Amino acid sequence: MSTYPPPGPGGVGRRIEEAIELIEMELRHAIGYVNDAVVPQVRSESIAAMRKLSETLRNLADKMEQGPRPPKGPGGQ
Repeated sequence: MSTYPPPGPGGVGRRIEEAIELIEMELRHAIGYVNDAVVPQVRSESIAAMRKLSETLRNLADKMEQGPRPPKGPGGQ
């Protein structure tokens, strides 16, 4: 089995080093993307969801406060 180009002295080691460099470069790119695009979007959507939940809880509390009160004890007394 032949390889092209034929590995010279340290050829396999050099190819491994190049592969590692490419992997590291891709990881840096992926980390940058997550930090620059994903994290801000998740933060924004989380804040919007918390505000909506807060509004829903406030409405529920208002309904509970204004709604009819259950009768006290047997016979409604």
